[in-house]
Amino acid sequence: MNGLDAALTAGAGLLAGGVNAIAGGGTLIAFPALLAAGLPAVTANITSSTGLVTGYAGGALGYRRELAGQAARLRALGPAAILGGVVGAVILLVTPKDAFKAAVPFLVLLSCALLAGQTRLAGVVARRRAARTAAAAEPARAAAPTAEPDGPPSGSPAGVATTTSEAIVTGRTGTAVGASAAAQPVTWPTRVGVFLAGAYGSYFGAGLGVLLLGVLGILLVDDLQRTNALKTLLSFIVNAVGVVIFLVSAQVAWAYAGILVVTSAVGGVLGARVARLLPAKALRAGVITVGVAVAVVLLVRDF
Repeated sequence: MNGLDAALTAGAGLLAGGVNAIAGGGTLIAFPALLAAGLPAVTANITSSTGLVTGYAGGALGYRRELAGQAARLRALGPAAILGGVVGAVILLVTPKDAFKAAVPFLVLLSCALLAGQTRLAGVVARRRAARTAAAAEPARAAAPTAEPDGPPSGSPAGVATTTSEAIVTGRTGTAVGASAAAQPVTWPTRVGVFLAGAYGSYFGAGLGVLLLGVLGILLVDDLQRTNALKTLLSFIVNAVGVVIFLVSAQVAWAYAGILVVTSAVGGVLGARVARLLPAKALRAGVITVGVAVAVVLLVRDF
């Protein structure tokens, strides 16, 4: 590795960490940079996953509050994420290098498509969540006491009964819905979805968060931030499992991975600040543009 390769990797790590913090899709920056530095496709993919895992860990720590009360879900979905991470990593390691190299442009395009559809998918998730939350809140609304038709009780200020009723419906309902949603059993379709997303994410990391958010958002009923927190922790589990297997395979380019570990962590911190200034939509469009360009270059070069 020369100085130019080191600078390219460091810059890619900064951008990838920042992009993951704002809009997702950091692999679409780190992976092509490692290819440009001369690493083989499989080695670049493994090194990218290893170097960017610290960003997922930081994200999970940042969501500690939203993860509270989701231990039962984690116990149900954690094994599926672990198994998916193992399967995806093993498939990557046994895939012939030429076959993976040929598949890379299409994997990059698939990741770009997932990133492009993220906003639309989020809208679908939000609508389904709103409908389910309204249905879950209906029993509490029906059971809430209401003011007497003739007005508030004697000696009570006007509107107290109504206000109390509204507090029961609106104030407690959100908490009740969140608690009851977290207590609901996790279905097998959800487990299967997490397993499949984990296998894909361990095989080729770009787009894992979008897939997991789609699975959890559609099949679970909860607040968006809590769902995103669970998605982030499961993403970390998938990547951590894959990294352990990759370490055993001895196919990590450690010099590059070390640079990515540090710079992606710094990029994640900076990205959180930039997120307040830069629209995620614009950044996502930029990442997609880079990804499509990389896929086209790879297709032209290989075919």
